[in-house]
Amino acid sequence: MYDYIIVGGGIVGLSVGLALTRQYPSKQVLILEKEEELAAHQTGHNSGVIHSGIYYKPGSLKARLAKSGNQSMVEFCRKHGINYEVCGKVIVATNRDEQAQLEKLYQRGMENQLNIERLNRRQLQEREPHVNGIEAIQVPSAGIVDYKQVSNQMAELIKMQDGEIRCGETVRSITEQSDQVTVETDRNTFNGRFLINCAGLHSDRIAYLAGYYIDLRIVPFRGEYYKLKPEKRELVNHLIYPVPNPDFPFLGVHFTRMIDGEVEAGPNAVLSFKREGYTFSDFDRRDFGEVMRYKGFWKLARKYMREGLSEMTRSLSKEKFVKELQRLIPEIKSEDVVSGGAGVRAQALRSDGTLVDDFEIIHGKQSLHVCNAPSPAATASLEIGREIVRQMTGREIVV
Repeated sequence: MYDYIIVGGGIVGLSVGLALTRQYPSKQVLILEKEEELAAHQTGHNSGVIHSGIYYKPGSLKARLAKSGNQSMVEFCRKHGINYEVCGKVIVATNRDEQAQLEKLYQRGMENQLNIERLNRRQLQEREPHVNGIEAIQVPSAGIVDYKQVSNQMAELIKMQDGEIRCGETVRSITEQSDQVTVETDRNTFNGRFLINCAGLHSDRIAYLAGYYIDLRIVPFRGEYYKLKPEKRELVNHLIYPVPNPDFPFLGVHFTRMIDGEVEAGPNAVLSFKREGYTFSDFDRRDFGEVMRYKGFWKLARKYMREGLSEMTRSLSKEKFVKELQRLIPEIKSEDVVSGGAGVRAQALRSDGTLVDDFEIIHGKQSLHVCNAPSPAATASLEIGREIVRQMTGREIVV
């Protein structure tokens, strides 16, 4: 009999396991991961940005936990010798229309009590000489890290506290009773006093297995990247982001200087035909059918039809993708970039067609379900773990 069973071995599930083993060192904690390795999906395909929290609604879990998570993630990396860099980023307005949105974003950053600075054209050129912009916000606290390394370190710390991690265990059924939870996988049966669902791309399905028919469904959006060739990396000094399009719920194509020195350019945001589909040809009949039958998706599609078609075009055309990159750095040419990786964002969508904007944590009888934890969940992961323990027990976690 375990005290806590966690479903999902990504960075959020591991952060919850770490928080529990720290708070309750005598309790038995088990993490179940369906893949043969940890951090195989959203965490392992993450761009590695340590976010500041500037984009998120003041008072929201995202805003609060991203800000504190930025600090705790840096401290965690420093303490455990994980390579990271607080390189800062600029959010760039390229025309007058974007200036108005930049001003709103600046005010939001101030409401979130962030240390940010307005840059005029000259100041922006001093920091990023190749960027086309008339004004920008500088966010000094943004950084980069390899979240898979962070996850592996979390796993080691959990094991040192006698926590148990089992890979290759796909959950098939969950029976929740008044005083315990039984979890059956394709290999074993486990009993625990409490279940925490951190299954990411499959979090809604795990909630349904436990008997909770919640008004949301995970819709997978694939983000594809290009990489700058080594001789063109000097075009980017920091993280470079556009002003977010108010008519589209994603951040837009940007430049990320990775911890290994590479520079990623992207991502776009297109519907994935498979929850873990990292290429255009990846297809799963069940995953695709669920999306196509979900009325919330069609309401969302009607609202963002124009932007969605543009994203799909960029997915199929390198020329169109590069043209979008040139909005920020005009010097870039098609021959300067090569295909990079891709990630899939687990975005929760309600039946009325609204995207779930904040982290979504749902309480069951003997369970708790993290049913929406896309970006900035990796940045905020240590704080998400502490928040979940607080919500479960009503007690602040021991740091």
